[in-house]
Amino acid sequence: MTTRRITRAIKVGSSVVGGNAPILIQTMSAVKTRDVDAVVSSITQLAKAGAGLVRVAVDSQEDAAALAEIRKRVDANLSVDLQENFKLAEKVAPYVDKIRYNPGKLFRLEPEKPWQKKVEYLVKVALDNDCALRVGVNCGSLDPAIVARFQEDADAPNPADPLIASALEHVDFLETIGFQRYCVSIKDSDPKTVVLANKRFAELRPDVPLHLGVTEAGLPPRGILKTRVALEPLLAEGIGETLRVSLTVPADQKTEEIEAGRLILANVASGEIATPSLLDDDALNIVSCPSCSRVENSRFVELVKKVEEATAYARGYPFTIAVMGCRVNGPGETDGADIGLWCGGERVNLKSGATLIGSFGYDEIIDKTLELLNAKIKIYNASQIDLNRMGPDGLLA
Repeated sequence: MTTRRITRAIKVGSSVVGGNAPILIQTMSAVKTRDVDAVVSSITQLAKAGAGLVRVAVDSQEDAAALAEIRKRVDANLSVDLQENFKLAEKVAPYVDKIRYNPGKLFRLEPEKPWQKKVEYLVKVALDNDCALRVGVNCGSLDPAIVARFQEDADAPNPADPLIASALEHVDFLETIGFQRYCVSIKDSDPKTVVLANKRFAELRPDVPLHLGVTEAGLPPRGILKTRVALEPLLAEGIGETLRVSLTVPADQKTEEIEAGRLILANVASGEIATPSLLDDDALNIVSCPSCSRVENSRFVELVKKVEEATAYARGYPFTIAVMGCRVNGPGETDGADIGLWCGGERVNLKSGATLIGSFGYDEIIDKTLELLNAKIKIYNASQIDLNRMGPDGLLA
């Protein structure tokens, strides 16, 4: 393992991220935030298992009020996850140690206001309440302005470029207003993109602590392997100050994320580094989000398992199927997949790329997914036959 780089150190509750501090393993509560007893039990279990920081999602005034009660009953370091409603920060900041905001979601509330003003507000809240910030960039919810900028580029960009651009834009602004108590995460569902994006960012801003992770890694054991392939090479190069393994598992099994994080750190320490060759680029790829409290139907995890089992016959085909549990990254991640299942409370939106095929009940979505998959397999097989018939001059023989 290369000697770890030394970034600035930021205080997060009783822990430190960066500097000479040990790499911090974190996770996220996966039960509804308004269910105070269940969240307290979850956080207690996760902290006991070794989580140095536990994140909680807050989307409403009800969630914010629940978090105030939760804070009274747990000693763990807490991070709040804000998405569309950045203004909830002032309601929850007194009860947490870090605020995560998503640059790609700031435009949702008060769209007429520049994002810089919103970040200034978040910084003030953080300063007033002794909180750190995380700039959390995610491939499934990139800032539309960043997306449009790169779509206008005639040359097809590296998939990591928009992610890096978004992170740098916010880092540069934070620095100009004199705020340095923050870390950055740049996450993608493709391990190779995670490596490219974080290596490049670390070259450009070696002073900024990085939170590493693969978003929507999916079910174990493959979700663990995907995360290993991304995080172990980065950590072996001394990049990364905190990490999360984002697995699709039931709420009462979230300790598996911590165990997987420990495995990754142990592998890096012993020099057993996973490489991309362990993943087959031409195999069926199932992407699914970690089962956080925003999942709208408790059947989500079971649905992901059913999709994996039902599509096993197509493992040799280079398709991506994205199964997403909520609105945060659901639209973006499913737009980029060959087949997307965006799950709501009672129904599941089935998509082919960005095209909506229809909305179906949980009891019928597997059959509809297989119909779409079989149609894609038929087209793919026909294209391969044509390629095999093509002569050296590029014409069909």
